[in-house]
Formats: sequence, C-alpha cells, structure tokens
Amino acid sequence: MKRTGFFLAAFCAAMIARGETVTNDIVIYGGTSAGVIAAVQAKKMGKSVVVVAPEKHLGGLTSGGLGYTDIGNKNAIGGLGRDFYKRVWKKYADDAAWKFEKRKPFGAQGASVEPGEETQWIFEPHVAEQVFEDLVAENKIEVLRGERLDLKDGVTKDGARIVSFRTESGKVFAGREFIDATYEGDLMAKAGVAYTVGREANAQYGEQFDGVAVKHSKGHQFPPKISAYKIEGDPYSGVLPRIGMSPPAADGTADRRVQAYCFRMCLTDEPENRVPFAKPKNYDAGQYELMLRLLKSGWNQVFGKFDRIPNRKTDTNNHGPFSTDNIGMNYEYPDGDYATREKIIAEHRSYEAGWFYFLANDPRVSEGVRTNMARWGLAKDEFTDNGNWPQQLYVREARRMIGEVVMTEHHCTGKKVAPDSVGLAAYGMDSHNVERYVDADGFVHNEGNVQEHVAGPYPISYRAIVPKKSECENLLVPVCLSATHIAYGSIRMEPVFMILGQSAATAAAMALDEKCAAQDVPYETLKPRLLADAQILSRPAKPARK
Repeated sequence: MKRTGFFLAAFCAAMIARGETVTNDIVIYGGTSAGVIAAVQAKKMGKSVVVVAPEKHLGGLTSGGLGYTDIGNKNAIGGLGRDFYKRVWKKYADDAAWKFEKRKPFGAQGASVEPGEETQWIFEPHVAEQVFEDLVAENKIEVLRGERLDLKDGVTKDGARIVSFRTESGKVFAGREFIDATYEGDLMAKAGVAYTVGREANAQYGEQFDGVAVKHSKGHQFPPKISAYKIEGDPYSGVLPRIGMSPPAADGTADRRVQAYCFRMCLTDEPENRVPFAKPKNYDAGQYELMLRLLKSGWNQVFGKFDRIPNRKTDTNNHGPFSTDNIGMNYEYPDGDYATREKIIAEHRSYEAGWFYFLANDPRVSEGVRTNMARWGLAKDEFTDNGNWPQQLYVREARRMIGEVVMTEHHCTGKKVAPDSVGLAAYGMDSHNVERYVDADGFVHNEGNVQEHVAGPYPISYRAIVPKKSECENLLVPVCLSATHIAYGSIRMEPVFMILGQSAATAAAMALDEKCAAQDVPYETLKPRLLADAQILSRPAKPARK
C-alpha cells in the first residue's frame, strides 16, 4: 500500500511539474499538524485531497521541537488529534524506541495509561514526525513539499471563490474547497480575506488583557534596577543591544507588535548523542551583556524550562527575562515576504545559538552555569538535515483572520459561549513578552507577558474558522483563525490546531456535498458528524488526565 501511494504521489508530482493543473476536491496549504490532520479527515470523508507544503517536514511545531505538549486539559482533545497521541504512545511501547534510557526510569511522564485510552503527550521530534508520515502513507495522501505560494499574484478567484493558487515553481493547484493550515496565513491574506496583526486595543472588544500591558505583565521580568546602558548608570554611553529605545504606549492601546518567537530546542546530556554548542558565525558576546548583568543580580533560573522528554532529551523553552525568546525582533515577520522571513529566522537562530554558546563558554559567566550548560548540546539524532537545529521557528502568532465571530477573552473566561462549537481550547491566556524597553530611570523592563486563567475548556466557534462570506466562500482557516491577540494566546496550542484542522476538513467536505458556501454548512448537520468522529465540543465532565 505504501508503494502504491508513493507511485501515485510521484505520478501526480510529475504531472504538475509539466505545467498541468491537477484538481482536487480539497486543497490544503501547509504541512503543519493541522494540515496533516485535515488531509486525513478529508480522505475519511471520501474526498480527493492534496497537501501543498511550503515546508519539507510535516508536523510544524509538533514535530519541530514542541514535544512537551501544552494544552491545559487533555480531556478536551478528541478525534484525530487524540489519535495522534495514541499513536505516539504505541511508538514508545516498543522497547526499541528507548535507545538512551529505559522506559521504566522515565516513568509515566506525559503518559495516560487508562485502558483503551493510552496516550503519550511528551515525545521526541523525530517520533512525532514519523507519526505524521505514517498518517500520510496509510491514507495515501498526496503531499507536495517545498512549494511556497507565489505571494505576488498567486491566487486566482472567481468572485468570492478561490479557483486555484500558484506556487513559486509555477505549479497550479485547483480545487473546490481550500484550507489554509499555515502559521502565517498567506493563502488567507492573498485571497483577500480581512485579517489583523498585533494587539487590539482593550476598548475594541471590551477586553482587559489584550493591548499594551505594562500593568498586567507578569513573570519573565528583570529584577529591579538593572541598568540598560552600556556603562551602568550612564545614558550617554548608549543602550545595550536588544533593548528598544521607545517606551511603551499607554496600557490597553493597540499596536502591530507580536509576541516573541524562539526555537523549541531539543537538547541532550547523553554524551553519545550530544553535539556541543558551536560558536555561531559572526558571534558577538556583547549581544549577551544584559544576560550577564541578570546573572550577576542573583537570578539563577537558566535551566528552568529544560523539560525532559524521552531518551535524555529536552523540549527547552524560553524562561526568564533574557532567554531564548528573541524579544522585539519579529515585528516584520507576519506580513513579510519570504526574504524578510528568512532573514528573521536566520537572526533568531544566530541569537539563540549564541545564547547557548555564551552561557557554556564565556569566562565571565559563573563556573556553575558554564559547567551545567556545557554538559548539554544538540541531539545528534534529531533534525539531521538541518545541523540538528529545529526546522520550524516557533511562530507564536502572525496574522489573525477577522471573521464574522472574533474569539475574545470573554469566550476564554466563559462570559460568552460559542453556540456552534467545532472544538475546545483549554490553555490559559498566554502571551510572551512583546517588547523590551528602558524606563525613565534608565532601567530595563520587558512588556507584554500576560498569563491569565481561563474558565476551563471552552468552545471555539465555527464562524471563527471561516472568513466572512463576502470575502471568500470556499476557504477555511483553522490556524490563523479569527481571534484577538489575547484569546489567540490561549487557542494557539498544537492539539487545538489538530482539532480545528479536522473540523475544517469536515465542514469543507460537507460544503461540497451540500453544494453551498462554507459559511452555509448547517451546524445541525456538522455537529453530529463531528461528534460521530469523536470530536469533543462541550466541556468534559471528567477531571483532567495527568
């Protein structure tokens, strides 16, 4: 079966390469977790489907280093999303998967062992990627990789319907329904769908935590009175690198800044599998002077988010006021062209690689930190075609669609409840820092880190994953969905993207069957099919699994 699927994909690729247009019922742009799950669901509903992936590797962040799954309540995850984590559990049920440690010492970390519901929520990148590849092979899904949308005039529409889109290579992908499963929302934007970037003013939707948030910023902040100047206390010496010159706008106001990005690093302390941190090209230790001052202040949480995953590896995330988040260096990413984005990605990699190298090698760093950091390194058996570095930058937010329904913090807190649920979100409202600045007294601060609770799992509206009908009738957007900055901070979790990918494909298939616009799919028809496919649409009664 796998060979048949391979030859079919190769034949279709050859057809397209000759300049012919191949038409499918559903065309999915983006090989993220949402894109793959959407394709599987489309196949299950008997539709022809193709995944046009600008990436070479499937799975997005789920296979790109985020192996320590964020969700809030695992009972909120059903359908094909939950099946993904069951498949991961089966991979680790094989003793051969435990090369650098035994399963028993690792214990039941990140696993649920309830009979019939065995799932694994903590995993290595290559295991996640293999599960996505398995799904593609088993379902004979055609995937075209490394195919980026032509951002100039690549989308062809007939009125309010997309007819086809063209990639940079000249290939044309025609379809009856389209799904934009990318983190950037390029297909959505180029199809003329309204979107926003950055933070809304609190007044726009009556929110409390959306806009500029000096007052509400919590955690990942500098200790008091760390000088922002090259010569401490001397403003004439200039500001240290990676600190903005402009103070924040008034609390609650809007801007076009987005929360910081980073790479979710897969590190290891297994000597046999460890690649030491290399000195990056054009390395400049001066870029990390602020980190040195932070350490000298007594701050000692460098290793606070080296979360363990199997085989003596980590999912290492940002932790603290000066860490792997490259604050303020991504503002041009959402609307940027490919050259702009590639430059930003390269700068993030250089910064983050330099941060690890600095802490492991700079003699000004305390011996304890240097020694501890030096025992870590990149995992030799991960991301083997990219220098053991994750291929996927953690794009925490980029464009966000403006649909008929905009998910806001009121949905997160339960003050509003979407009546047309296509899945649940359950994580807290979580925005990483957005900017770093100098206050009036010359001290450094971060702004934008907001972490607020939600009222348990809450429904996401179907009308938040479809554009306004006047803009596009045959497009669904499960990743760059319609939500405010702060609500998106809760929704933007990989399991939720899988849930919404499945629901988007279900609705797309029904729109084909009903011969109607995506916006006109009857919810009274959509809901039973989602439930039949094990989606969870209302708050689960059970307590959260651990």
